[in-house]
Amino acid sequence: MKQEMMTIVRQQQLAPRIHEMVLTGELVKQMKRPGQFIHIRVPRADLLLRRPISINQIDQDQATCTIIYRIEGDGTKVFAELEAGDQLDVMGPLGNGFDLSDLGQGDKAFIVGGGIGVPPLYELSKQLKNKGVEVIHFLGFASKEHVYYDEEFLALGDTRFSTDDGSFGIQGNVGNLLLAAEEKPTVVFACGNNGLLKTVEQLYGEVENVQLSLESRMACGMGACYACVCHVADDPSKSVKVCDDGPVFQAGEVII
Repeated sequence: MKQEMMTIVRQQQLAPRIHEMVLTGELVKQMKRPGQFIHIRVPRADLLLRRPISINQIDQDQATCTIIYRIEGDGTKVFAELEAGDQLDVMGPLGNGFDLSDLGQGDKAFIVGGGIGVPPLYELSKQLKNKGVEVIHFLGFASKEHVYYDEEFLALGDTRFSTDDGSFGIQGNVGNLLLAAEEKPTVVFACGNNGLLKTVEQLYGEVENVQLSLESRMACGMGACYACVCHVADDPSKSVKVCDDGPVFQAGEVII
């Protein structure tokens, strides 16, 4: 983990309140594992806490990384007003990302995401495809206007969509997509709200390798403040930190 003033290469809006930002800096050399995040200081004196944002893409050749974030409050609103050439104080990469070490040719991966849980799955899917893994994406959004990165995921492999109102893909949530799937995965990756993660945990109890990326409010981002703890499933009296021990956990490892 390092800290650096990274420079914004470009920024664009992808959907309502959803923005994509490309950053460049030496920090990118440390970014290798999908599912990790960076911790960004808001360039405003009254906003003290950094904002954790997952890494969407890593480009070692160009020394750039891409993040996709949703405007939720004052901090992310400030991010959205920044332009190419502006700098941000970034710490990272942080967290325990997805484990791809035992996967390769012949494996079939279900990649499941909803809303702002979708961004880190893109780098994950790219790295899985490079290892020869067959990828099938199951992505859920609120409506057609909120869909983003649909063409990018389709370019990587089979991609199935759901929207709450049925305006794009099937109507319903990601669980409806998973229930309709006839294929059997050898590994499942998921990122999204707790409802989505619980659904994945319930549907794929027989799959040995199910990796869930938890969403959580964070403060320090390094495991020092204990603001983002969750309880261990086998012993609820014990807790782990989402920022440090996670955000990725094996299904059944923690109480969601």
